[in-house]
Amino acid sequence: MTGALWELFFKGLWITIQLMVYSAALAAAVAFGIGLARTSRLKTVRFLSGVYVEFFRGTSALVLMFWLFFALPLLGWQLVGIWAGTLALGLSYGAYGSEIVRGAIQAVAPAQREAAIALSFSPWQRLQKVILPQAVPEMMPPFNNLLIELLKGTALASLLSIGELTFQAKLARLSTGQSAQVYGIILVLYFVVAFVMTRIMRVLERRAKASIGRAVPKGEGWFSRKLPVEKQGPEALATGGKP
Repeated sequence: MTGALWELFFKGLWITIQLMVYSAALAAAVAFGIGLARTSRLKTVRFLSGVYVEFFRGTSALVLMFWLFFALPLLGWQLVGIWAGTLALGLSYGAYGSEIVRGAIQAVAPAQREAAIALSFSPWQRLQKVILPQAVPEMMPPFNNLLIELLKGTALASLLSIGELTFQAKLARLSTGQSAQVYGIILVLYFVVAFVMTRIMRVLERRAKASIGRAVPKGEGWFSRKLPVEKQGPEALATGGKP
């Protein structure tokens, strides 16, 4: 591999990271907005947010990407490729993320909500001070999985000729004819980015839990997560979690 090809890979990796960050930001905004709407007391709001979730979960992100890039100009709007990819990925993965938000919010103990009502908190204060601080730590592990799926989904943007990692790998393969080596390298690059993201999300999860007095047990490995003693089964309960 020449230096020029490595430069090609790292240029594509940088565009992939940008696409992932932009899409993740949009997906997070959609996830929290639609997720909160799914828990609204208003039936109309729940219905409309439910329609959004079912539509974007039931359609292909790739087809949506093609529609935004090729069909939307027929209506008078022309999107640059990276923004078409960002919109398609953000809207699609945001629909999945909204179900994570909804489930975590509904998992908060009803007693916590009743206590907040007893303290005369407004709905916004209940959400901000009681519900979200307890729900966010539960969202972190599934959000981590969704973020990794989003990273891998950025490869779809290569079909719009966006110069991300997969597209640059295709160019490198055509110029060198070394398919195994080229695609082996980008597999490693995708893994490295996913691994770094996982470690960052673990740190954020620890901080979120520590902020509400639920520190994560020490001694977690790089590739595994130690379950609390009460979730390890009867034998672990009997021995206190010791082998």
